[in-house]
Amino acid sequence: MDDASIIELLRQRDEAALNELKHKYDHLCLYIAGNVLSQREDIEECVSSAYYEVWNTIPPAAPNDLKSYLCRIVRNIAINRYEYNSAAKRDRRLTVSLDEIADCVPATPDENISLSDLADSLSRFLRSQDDVHRRVFVRRYTYGDSLADIARRYSLNEKTVATYLFRTRNKLRKFLKKEGYDYE
Repeated sequence: MDDASIIELLRQRDEAALNELKHKYDHLCLYIAGNVLSQREDIEECVSSAYYEVWNTIPPAAPNDLKSYLCRIVRNIAINRYEYNSAAKRDRRLTVSLDEIADCVPATPDENISLSDLADSLSRFLRSQDDVHRRVFVRRYTYGDSLADIARRYSLNEKTVATYLFRTRNKLRKFLKKEGYDYE
């Protein structure tokens, strides 16, 4: 079933939408949550919470890209669970990827910035990047992949991946500044 049909089922409050969502995206959601969390129970609970949140937010939300919408929800829930589980201890892998992007995108925008506007700006920016740079960026900051995993996936050197990410973050910082997101 395509995403538009799933969204329509969600708008109609048809529970079949959740089955279709799970059938289509469960593996991806488990992968994203698994890159943040280590306990199988936490991963599964996080994914279930994400489906529940999608159910509760559509409508009124009307995402243009259901996959990205769901991935963002899963990632945010997983990060919140991770922070709850390890208050003082940090998994270096997750902390590093979040720290890398923190100087480009505000984690908690001020009241003048809507999260949906920021998400739209980020989407526009990513669409303006070439395919490899966009995929590397998404693998690192959405899926939480390590530099080594990304390098293997795209047959690149780890240093090349790091350079791509560095340059893309700099471009993103400049792009967001032009868009009016000067939060420094």
